[in-house]
Parts: sequence; C-alpha cells; structure tokens
Amino acid sequence: MAAPTFTARLYSLLFRRTSTFALTIAVGALFFERAFDQGADAIYEHINEGM
Repeated sequence: MAAPTFTARLYSLLFRRTSTFALTIAVGALFFERAFDQGADAIYEHINEGM
C-alpha cells in the first residue's frame, strides 16, 4: 500500500470531521486577520514616515 499523500493526510487530520473543519477555519481566519493587520500597518507606517 502506498504512503498517503500530503493532501490525504491533511484531509484526514483537519477536514474529515465538521468540528475540526470549523476549528481550522476559525484559527486560519484569526491568523490571517492578525497577519493582514500587521502588514497593512507596516505599509501605512512606511508610506507616512517623514510626514
């Protein structure tokens, strides 16, 4: 039997059950929001430095 692929392992670990799927989405949204906010702040500060 062949070793499971990355996508098969990802599916079995995170997306197979509804509860873990919802938790994965919530945690992903939290990390994305924080990264996007910090990136936007850095761009804003860079554009407005020296004013």
